[in-house]
Amino acid sequence: MLRLPEAHRSLFKRPFGTLYGSVDELLPRLEGRPVYAVGDVVTHNLLAAGVVLEIAIIDGYTMRTPCTRSPLLQARRLTVKNPPGTITDELEEAIEEAIRHPPAVIFVDGEEDLAVIPLVAAAPDGTAVLYGQPGEGVVLRLVDAAAKQVAASMLDVFVRE
Repeated sequence: MLRLPEAHRSLFKRPFGTLYGSVDELLPRLEGRPVYAVGDVVTHNLLAAGVVLEIAIIDGYTMRTPCTRSPLLQARRLTVKNPPGTITDELEEAIEEAIRHPPAVIFVDGEEDLAVIPLVAAAPDGTAVLYGQPGEGVVLRLVDAAAKQVAASMLDVFVRE
């Protein structure tokens, strides 16, 4: 399991991609791409906009309160444990499984906030990865070599336990 040290948490407050005010603003950027989403609200909003998701990672909460808009996806469901501030081996394995055999929903017992990092690291080039930036909008990261390099450098600040 990887744990994010308290001293490095501020590094993860900045958007890991391009910030948009709403899902509607970025829809043209998604055409012809596999789309992966992290977070209940962004997943709900993408589905409401008619976007077909290959992977969604959700936990039933938004900003630490139960999400009343948890998406109902018709896809294979993988359930994993992932405590706050961590990336468990179980989560990483589920991401790899979902990428190999989409569509899939990964339901996290715990917190899914950091899942975007291993998701970008494992996703094929050209994939659109989206997640919510609380109080600001939605972040879009198009996966390419640069995105994978940034994800790897972010993972480097974690401590393996």
